[in-house]
Amino acid sequence: MPRFADLAIAPPLLQAIDDAGYEAPSPIQAQSIPPLLEGRDLLGQAQTGTGKTAAFALPLLSRVDLSCKQPQILVLTPTRELAIQVAEAMQGYARHLSGFQIATLYGGQNISTQLRQLRRGVHTVVGTPGRLIDHLKRGTLKLDSLATIVLDEADEMLRMGFIEDVETILEETPKGRQVALFSATMPSAIRRVAQHHLNNPVEIKIKSKTATVASITQRYWQVQGLQKLDALTRILEVEDFDAMLVFVRTKVMAAELTEKLEARGYSSAVLSGDVSQVLREKTVERLKSGRLDIIVATDVAARGLDVERISHVINYDIPYDTETYVHRIGRTGRAGRTGDAILFVSGREKRMLRSIEKATRQPIQPMKIPSHADIADRRIVQFKQMITDTIEDQDLGFFEDLVSNYQQDQDLSLREIAAALAYLVQRERPLVPSEKEIQKDGAFTAGNWAADLGKSSQVPMQQFRIEVGREHGVKPKNIVGAIANEINLAPSYIGQIKFFDTFSTVYLPEDMPDAAVKHLKKVRVCGQQLKISVGAGGGGYNADHGKPSHKSGKRKHVKKQPRKAKA
Repeated sequence: MPRFADLAIAPPLLQAIDDAGYEAPSPIQAQSIPPLLEGRDLLGQAQTGTGKTAAFALPLLSRVDLSCKQPQILVLTPTRELAIQVAEAMQGYARHLSGFQIATLYGGQNISTQLRQLRRGVHTVVGTPGRLIDHLKRGTLKLDSLATIVLDEADEMLRMGFIEDVETILEETPKGRQVALFSATMPSAIRRVAQHHLNNPVEIKIKSKTATVASITQRYWQVQGLQKLDALTRILEVEDFDAMLVFVRTKVMAAELTEKLEARGYSSAVLSGDVSQVLREKTVERLKSGRLDIIVATDVAARGLDVERISHVINYDIPYDTETYVHRIGRTGRAGRTGDAILFVSGREKRMLRSIEKATRQPIQPMKIPSHADIADRRIVQFKQMITDTIEDQDLGFFEDLVSNYQQDQDLSLREIAAALAYLVQRERPLVPSEKEIQKDGAFTAGNWAADLGKSSQVPMQQFRIEVGREHGVKPKNIVGAIANEINLAPSYIGQIKFFDTFSTVYLPEDMPDAAVKHLKKVRVCGQQLKISVGAGGGGYNADHGKPSHKSGKRKHVKKQPRKAKA
């Protein structure tokens, strides 16, 4: 397997890849990046979810001229959702390209925002065919400096009736421009487009596995207010597992998650590209012998891992491609044994979930994360089993005499003595745990804080600043959705939002826990970390059930009114 560093990608992009902790390119990335860097046309056949965005974004961004504020890269996508997804990914890869600008153009968005972006000057445009043609007709999108056009999911654009629009746009591009066409299938209409508009293209075909081990039970949990670490902890509490393999995308996350699991008392170790071969072998041997129960791994580090004890595979981070998913879950259900695979999926990753189901030809069932009561029930069952096993396996004569003597001396019933002993045994790990114990050291959930808000008639609000603004294509729903989902906060407690070019301000409850603010700092919206902080010129106000006042800096009682977001 090549490394990203072997592919002649520009240093700022390599830095972004390294920041994220990515270890190795996927097959389509390894095969596409070299010819695209050379300026060759490319015809790629690959399923959704094979890592296509990085396959074209990394080489094309490596060649962008930042001094020329004219569109040099144009990416056509069939839907607005994919356009946003591609734009956010490219913005992330370009985070160390100083002054880089990207515009996302699609129908249903305020065209004045798009016009403002284009007037300011952009290096890359991502959009849907209809809106791109609209801008070409208006003369607001100039393609004189275009170096490359990418057709992403061309067969889907054909299915949606956009193929004529695509050809119209291709005719408007300069002669000699580079063309990269990606399609899951190659119907005759797409093949004709390729023959007419591509010049001696490099052809790449990525075959995805289409079957998984039938003995593996596959489930998914949709990430909501409850955070991943909390969800994983609850799963560890109630699932009957022998050994577990937890997959994350990056070596940075692998190290962090292992540390948090160890802090919670779980026997775990990390396998990533930073682990030496000697330590890897020792870790695998510990897993095989039963001295280790959980391994947190990256995809590269888990290659070739074959341990029959692994009963569960947790996809803590959803993989970028279906091939990787198949490889991951294949680490369980081996040698005729059954296995369990659980996938954590955010709302925005549902598309990948459907791609995985299509590629594997198997449904993945939704699951319910264990509740506080489920955990208590499970601990009680385990405690009872421990008593039964002890009675069957141990010589308890000495202790029977001890209890009998104590009962006579203290004039107590055996029931009282047994209850006291049971309390002592479970004191370090209570049979009925508190919510605080379940959530300790890491994941933030709104818990009692969010519940208490609902009991208050007046909620003091505070202005916060977030580092995402108009130039990033942000909308009110992006901010409301991210904050509400990440800290389990009802949208009614998210107040007035104001947008500026490079940042925005938003009113939130004044007494948010530090853990909530800390968590939101790392949350990304439109490819940007929020980096939330108390807003300059802050001040707060009282609101009925979180409904905002629209007068910044004043604290006053405000009657109920709908939440507004100013663009």
